[in-house]
Amino acid sequence: MTRVAFLAPLKPPDHPEPSGDREMARLLLRALHRAGCEPSLASRLRMLDRHGDAGLEAALEREARTEAEALLSRYAGLPRPQRPDLVFTYHVHYKAPDVIGPALARGLGVPYVVAEGSRAPKRANGPWARFHALAEAALDAADLVLVLNEGDREMLERARPARQALAEFPPFLDTEAWPIAPRRPRDPAGPARLIAVAMMRQGDKLASYAALAQALAGLPEAVGWTLDIVGDGPARGEVEALFAPFGARARLHGLVSDRDALAALYAAADLLVWPAVNEAYGMVFLEAALQGCPALAGACGGVPGVVADGRTGVLTPPGDVAAFRDTLAGLVAEPARLALLSRHGPAFVQGRRSLAGAAERLRGLLSTTLEAASPRARAAGPA
Repeated sequence: MTRVAFLAPLKPPDHPEPSGDREMARLLLRALHRAGCEPSLASRLRMLDRHGDAGLEAALEREARTEAEALLSRYAGLPRPQRPDLVFTYHVHYKAPDVIGPALARGLGVPYVVAEGSRAPKRANGPWARFHALAEAALDAADLVLVLNEGDREMLERARPARQALAEFPPFLDTEAWPIAPRRPRDPAGPARLIAVAMMRQGDKLASYAALAQALAGLPEAVGWTLDIVGDGPARGEVEALFAPFGARARLHGLVSDRDALAALYAAADLLVWPAVNEAYGMVFLEAALQGCPALAGACGGVPGVVADGRTGVLTPPGDVAAFRDTLAGLVAEPARLALLSRHGPAFVQGRRSLAGAAERLRGLLSTTLEAASPRARAAGPA
């Protein structure tokens, strides 16, 4: 069994705050288990700098290097069969670089794998310059980069070291962990039932909520709709203010962490609506599709990897509120089209975006990476 030292510098999988990043970290741990690996969380250090704070970055880098040294010392005290065979890090970018992973892989003489790495050359100078350099160094050190967001591929390819492999690895869902709620057919005479599911925080999430409110406000009066909003966070007040003009048509449910309740909300909706401003991909699109709820989304980043345009939903140009509004009006007026999109969703997730499928792909990719690792490099680990 392959022993894996797992790291998630953006947000550890046991962090108390729910988010898509936390969920994907947890899913990757499950996929590693199912792929025949034995993963263990090597560190809970969160290397996150939201604002480009040079002092914070220096302190976090020192803490990470100290922790890496301590981990290497601990691993050196273990018999070789008990040491990690591979280091696996989820999500490396200029706001959350990985300092520990490359040091562990180098010290142990084992392969280093990154899932969802992104390069941002425009951040080479400015407030995140140091963290950008650390993220670039980590990505340069990786033997394998799993591309979850196809929007990252161009830059990853452009800077890829000759020995590094890039592999498509679309986001996925543990379908076995989700109940399947019965779909509630739409009343042809009633309004379209819309749903939005997202955390409420400043930045891109709030920008998506604002774009959604703008699109709804621009719909013709004849278009009937209701909107269920699921989510919570520090920007809840701003979100409430955005949707207050719609009165009872917009209902805020707060955070819904119970999957039975959330599945029922998806199953009761005709369409998930989310402009996806600067969205990496969005796990909610897979969750909704599993319940037969199609999506209307902005085609930003990796969103096309989780919304099959024309099959499980419809994509509009990123940032184009008018196109989003007009497409929404058209979909609401075509119940038969929504019903067709609904039918494709469950099979798409269960067949192409499931935990089982991700684990099988991961098994093959890691096996190839381990086989390609130099025996001489592997022997370079602590005796």
